[in-house]
Amino acid sequence: MFIERDVLIVGAGPTGLTLAVDLARRGVRALVVERADGLFPGSRGKGIQPRTQEVFDDLGVGEAIRAAGGPYPVGMIWQDGRRLGEHRMFDESDEGGADSAYREPWMVPQWRTQEILAARLAELGGDIAFDRELVTLDQDADGVTAGFASGPPVRARYAVAADGGRSAVRRILGIAMTGETVDPNPMLVADVRIDGLDRDNWHIFPPVGDTGFLAICPLAGTEDFQLVAQFPQGTAITPSLATIREVVAARSHLSPDAVTAMSWASDFRPRAALADRFREGRVFLAGDAAHVHSPAGGQGLNTSVQDAYNLGWKLGAVLHGRAPESLLGTYEEERLPIAADMLGLSTRIHRGEARRGAATRQLDLDYRGSSIAVETRTDLPTGALRAGDRAPDCAPATRLFDEFRGPHWTLLAIGPAASADLPPLHTVRLPSYEPYGDGLFLIRPDGYIGWAGDSPAGITPYLAHTGL
Repeated sequence: MFIERDVLIVGAGPTGLTLAVDLARRGVRALVVERADGLFPGSRGKGIQPRTQEVFDDLGVGEAIRAAGGPYPVGMIWQDGRRLGEHRMFDESDEGGADSAYREPWMVPQWRTQEILAARLAELGGDIAFDRELVTLDQDADGVTAGFASGPPVRARYAVAADGGRSAVRRILGIAMTGETVDPNPMLVADVRIDGLDRDNWHIFPPVGDTGFLAICPLAGTEDFQLVAQFPQGTAITPSLATIREVVAARSHLSPDAVTAMSWASDFRPRAALADRFREGRVFLAGDAAHVHSPAGGQGLNTSVQDAYNLGWKLGAVLHGRAPESLLGTYEEERLPIAADMLGLSTRIHRGEARRGAATRQLDLDYRGSSIAVETRTDLPTGALRAGDRAPDCAPATRLFDEFRGPHWTLLAIGPAASADLPPLHTVRLPSYEPYGDGLFLIRPDGYIGWAGDSPAGITPYLAHTGL
C-alpha cells in the first residue's frame, strides 16, 4: 500500500521545511520524510541573511524568527588572557531602509529555525515522517516511487532531494558533484555552555604555534555558545565534551571546567562542491544536496532556503494545471548559476580573499538571464530596475512587501501606466516611485520582477506560460 502525495520532500532541514511550508500554503499535498528520529539538534547554520529574512516574512514566520534570535555580536580578539581589541565580523551596511526592512544578518541557531518552520508547517496542515531512511527511488512517466528501510512506500508526482551534502537521493540518481577542499584543516563545531565569557562579544582566540584558531560565539536567544575550533591537517577529531574542554584550556585563558555542558558536536572538513545538474526527470536537488559551502560566508542555509522558495511556486503552478511542465525547467536555469556564484563567494571569504559585505546579504541577486525574465521596455538608463531583479520594498504610504506577501503574483503599475486598463490581477497603482520608474512590473510570488513593460501589450502570453 502506497502513501500518495503530490510532492515527496526528502530531508527535514531548512530547505525541505521551507519548501513544504510554501507548498502547503498553495494547497499542494506534500510529505516531508526524514532519516533521523527528529529535527537536527545543532546550531550549525545560524546566520539568516536579509534576503532570507524577507522570504521568511512572506512565509509567515518572520516575526517568530526575529523573536527567536538577535544581531551578531562584535568580535573580540584575545591573547594571553587579555582583550586586544574588537574585530568587525561584517562590513557595515548602507543597504536596507526603503529598499528592505532588513539590513544585517540575524542570528538564529539552525535547530530553532527548523522548529519554527516545522510549527508553521503543522499550522498549515503539513506533516513530517521521521525514521524514514530512503533506499530506493524509481521514476516513470507519471511520477516517482520511493521505498524506505521501514514504513510504506510513497508515490508522488515529483520528488525533491533536500537531504544534505551526503544526499541519498543524489547518489541514487547518479548525479556527480564537482568541488574542492576549501581548507585541509579539519574543524570541530559544538554547542556548549561556558562560564567566564561575556555574551556581548564573539570571542576569537588566534592560533598560537601549530594550533588552529578557536572562536566562541554566544548564540542569540539561548544560553549556549557555538564553539568552532580548527586543527592541523591530518588530526583525528573526537567530537566530545572531553575534547572541547581540552581545546578550550589549551587555547584560551579558561579552565577545562569552564565548559559545563555540551548539547551537540560535529567535525567537518570545509569544502565547496556543486552538483552537475539540479534535476533528473521528476526529481529536483535543492540545498546542500545541490551545493555544499564553507560556513565562513554564511551562505549555505540562505542559498538553500532560496532554492526552495524558487521551486515552490513553480511546482504549485504546474501541479494545479495553471502552467506547462516546462516552467520547472527554469528552476535549474535560475538557481544553478546563483549557487555557483555563492559557492565562489563563500570560498573567497574562507580564504580571506573577500569580506562579509553587501554580496553576502543576497539582496542584489537577480535572474536577469532567465527565460522567464522578460523586459519589453527599451532605452533604459544604466542602473534601471529590470525584469529579473528583486522587487524593492517601500513606497509612499504603503510597504510594497505587504502587498507582495502571499502566494500570489502582483502587478505594480507606476506613473501613466497606473491609469491603464489592466488584467484582473492583484494590482497596486502608484503615481510615482523612483526606485522603479514608470511602467508595469509583474512581481513573481518569490519577489522578483518577471515581466516589465510600458503597456499591458504582451503580458498575456507571459501570464499563460508562468501559471496565471
